[in-house]
Amino acid sequence: MLSRDQSVITIQRELTAFARRARAAAARMHPELSLVSFTLLSHLEDQQGCRATDLAAYYMLDKSTISRQIAGLEKLGFVERISDPDDHRIQVLQLTPAGTAKLAEAAELRRQAFHERLADWEPQDLDRFAEYLLRYNRLAESGS
Repeated sequence: MLSRDQSVITIQRELTAFARRARAAAARMHPELSLVSFTLLSHLEDQQGCRATDLAAYYMLDKSTISRQIAGLEKLGFVERISDPDDHRIQVLQLTPAGTAKLAEAAELRRQAFHERLADWEPQDLDRFAEYLLRYNRLAESGS
């Protein structure tokens, strides 16, 4: 059995490898839709639109970084800016129909890749892995 510190080092290393593979896979599946772009589109879909400043705050990124990403998504026709109905001075980002379709396509390709990668896993192993990821992400989101 590994020591607690060795386990944490292994987890850190493997999560880093996981993220690196996820970025590479995203680039292969949709060259025009990076992992960051996919994440931003997913957030816009989940929130049914939001301001760029909200994205920057949520992902703890500089507003200029978000602006560059959003500009690229606008150029591709995946995101549009609309006036907030409650305050016309505020611009809200939302998915276009093309953005919704591209996000659904990318999500399905990713889902298929996970099904293939996990095809040999026993159902109880999948359940445990899913629960561990949920538990980890709940703690991470709560700031623990």
